[in-house]
Amino acid sequence: EKCPKKVSSEYNSGLSKRKAAYIQYAQAVPLKYTIDEPNCIYFMMLKKGKENRCMACVEACPVGAVDLRMEEKKLTLNVGSVIIATGFHPYDPTRFDAYQYIAHPNVVTSMEFERILSSSGPWMGHMVRPSDEKEPTKIAWLQCVGSRDINNCDNAFCSAVCCMYAIKESIIAKEHSKTPLDAAIFYMDMRTYGKDFEKYYDRAKEEGVRFIRSRVHTVDPVEDDNIRIIYADESGQMRDEVFDMVVLSIGLEPPQGVVELTRGLGIEMDRHNFADTSCFTPVATSRPGIYACGALSAPKDIPYTVMEASAAACAASTKLAEARGTLVEEKTFPEPKDVSGEEPRVGVFVCNCGVNIGGIVRVPEVAEYVRTLPHVVYVEDNLFTCSQDTQDKMKEVIEEQGINRVVVAACSPRTHQPLFQETLQDAGLNKYLFEMANIRDQDSWVHQALPDEATEKAKDLVRMAVAKAALLTPLEETKLGLTRSCLIVGGGVSGLSAAVELADQGFGVDLLEKGDVLGGQALNLDESWKGEPVAPFVSSLVERAEKNPKINIHLGSELADVTGFVGNFTGSISSNGDKKELEFGTAIIATGAGPLAVDEYLSGQDERVLTWFEVDRLIEDEEKVKKIDSFAFIQCVGSREPERPYCSKLCCTHSVKCALKIKKINPDANVFILYRDIRTYGQREDLYKESRAKGVVYIRYSLNDKPDVQVKDGNLSVTVTDHVLQRKIEIPLSYLGLMTAVIPKGHESLGPLFKVPMNNEGYFIEAHAKLRPVDFATDGVFVCGLAHYPKPIEESIAQAQAAAARAAQVLSQPYILTSGVVSDINEDTCIGCQACLECCPFGAIEYDDARHICQANAALCKGCGACAATCPSQSARLLGFTPDQLYVQIDMALP
Repeated sequence: EKCPKKVSSEYNSGLSKRKAAYIQYAQAVPLKYTIDEPNCIYFMMLKKGKENRCMACVEACPVGAVDLRMEEKKLTLNVGSVIIATGFHPYDPTRFDAYQYIAHPNVVTSMEFERILSSSGPWMGHMVRPSDEKEPTKIAWLQCVGSRDINNCDNAFCSAVCCMYAIKESIIAKEHSKTPLDAAIFYMDMRTYGKDFEKYYDRAKEEGVRFIRSRVHTVDPVEDDNIRIIYADESGQMRDEVFDMVVLSIGLEPPQGVVELTRGLGIEMDRHNFADTSCFTPVATSRPGIYACGALSAPKDIPYTVMEASAAACAASTKLAEARGTLVEEKTFPEPKDVSGEEPRVGVFVCNCGVNIGGIVRVPEVAEYVRTLPHVVYVEDNLFTCSQDTQDKMKEVIEEQGINRVVVAACSPRTHQPLFQETLQDAGLNKYLFEMANIRDQDSWVHQALPDEATEKAKDLVRMAVAKAALLTPLEETKLGLTRSCLIVGGGVSGLSAAVELADQGFGVDLLEKGDVLGGQALNLDESWKGEPVAPFVSSLVERAEKNPKINIHLGSELADVTGFVGNFTGSISSNGDKKELEFGTAIIATGAGPLAVDEYLSGQDERVLTWFEVDRLIEDEEKVKKIDSFAFIQCVGSREPERPYCSKLCCTHSVKCALKIKKINPDANVFILYRDIRTYGQREDLYKESRAKGVVYIRYSLNDKPDVQVKDGNLSVTVTDHVLQRKIEIPLSYLGLMTAVIPKGHESLGPLFKVPMNNEGYFIEAHAKLRPVDFATDGVFVCGLAHYPKPIEESIAQAQAAAARAAQVLSQPYILTSGVVSDINEDTCIGCQACLECCPFGAIEYDDARHICQANAALCKGCGACAATCPSQSARLLGFTPDQLYVQIDMALP
């Protein structure tokens, strides 16, 4: 508060000011102030040799925490490995004036627009434009700013994430807008290649976002602080539109200083200044023991970044397996207080969540209402209840006020309940004396247009939570032993990679493959997109698995049954007609996928019409390639259609690679790629540009006007509408390559066995798309490779390493801790009807024939509550959700 120096806030992308003494952002951990030395007046004057230096922060601090005379210290750390995760730097559009970014306040970058939309941003989530703080009614997004060499001064690579974040911003902007918002995205190729990305793209179109495939010619300011965009549409006609705001979808660059850092560490970088890694060791740098993850090695999205982070942890820990646990300091909690004989004293913390809740719900009014409720002795409303300072305050309040029950009214317990429960443990309370009211997801987010009703609903939800909290009792968790081995289903590259990583860390592995050989789809591949031969790598991987004594390989085997729980699974496998029982602590599903068989475009009817690997085999025969006059590829065959509304991700790069090989062998061959969007993301853009320079012709087609393949007088040809000429052209062909959809195969039975879900397309659904991309909701079970979604070999290997890391995290624990929220059956009132046994999906209920009663196994129970809901005598109860606790909530919900 006393610091006189204000500078631009990096956190808000320069849209607001901060002091030279500052906290970087409201939820920073640890929540400690820092002094910005280059902008601190004391240091500025010191550099100028002046004595009258400002020390306002020193004089103001009541505890003497500020020492401007502190000197820099250097630390020497002894470590076994290094992981570099330096992230990215947003492209700076001030490098040229084509977009009026410097000159016009209403031309903002995508990072700045994120801060405008954010509840912790300069306008607290109210969508306004900077010039006059009016709400815009028409916004344009311009793609590929700083990527794909649009203006010959950008980066050559594709930044991989811009298309998706522009779609996300447009949808959120429409949700924020008080009036109908006209959102338009100007783009070259829409690269929505990730899992469920295409569905999100389709949703945006359905919600009215306009997608304009074009090249923007001019961005000019006009009256009323608006901006005119002049562009050429698909037909080549010049058009212009006026917008209130323009958002530049800027790309990702290697961070400043990364070249110096990596040079000092002896790491090789590629021509774009990203870490040069192999597709077969995606997180290993050129220097052994140093690993890279995230945007250091390539532009990538959050799910892949999180996968790579775990993969890097796996690679590092594999080398350090012998030292595991030697430096661990286990966190301890104080002994929980015995509150069983005390009257309920409930503390309630109501969260604004920035404006996520507070922008709709009148949080202070809710807090005042809660003070009138029975058993409530303390109420507080916070900006961010999950922030470190609020957690510290919560612990103090619990101790000072003698609170023995806690209610937090905030967001989802699925993401934040563990954090608050840990705070209770730190304060000496049993973690199950906690209740959460979800007034964000279940209230403010779904009632944005009804603030009065949302406020009343928030009162109802908190009143219900408080009533239940008063009846909560401490619950106990049980320590169980575990089997330190992993079952891996699938012997392709993903399964093999996970197996050798786990085995090298000292854990046992049972590798299950229903075929007769290991290697999976990689056996059909010639080389990676970087030109690395696949066959030697797969052979080496198989050899490592076969020679490792920790790995038991089961060929010709399928999983027939699974029982148990994390740490203690039992599986029955059928192996060449024989039955075997296996015990394992974790499981990894790596069952793979394969190309779709189609009957379109004369596939299967003419030997000149080839699919994926048939194209590769043809190209291996150079004499045949030298005789080719004309070769065409058709992209998206069976993909991005209503039956399979997803991009198969691999196809564009595969076709471009094949086209380059054909041109290398036979430069005179005419090669055509018929596409809907070219999705050569990241550094794959180099291949796309090289192919165009070599003469490969790209012709775009639409879903409503597909190419027509015919045989006339024995001659093969394809007819397609040229999007430039706006007329149909017929291309005579020597061969036609079809890039068919990648589909999951043969794992339908695994979902029910492990209680894990699959989406409509048959791919397994992870626990959280961004935060837990290799986990399932079923503890101890993980997914990797093509069973999760189509992906290239380096991503499959990285996800396999990530799955191995997550499995190792379980297997390296001294014990398994069961949840306290489990089934409990009252033996005195149980009538032995076995309804609970029949409905239990986890096999946690047993029937005692001698006593004619049912009993619950707490170790197997996952707390679903099916038994409690089914039991006719209410003998089966779910602890933490007992009938009296639920009934009082229902009573409190009634008017």
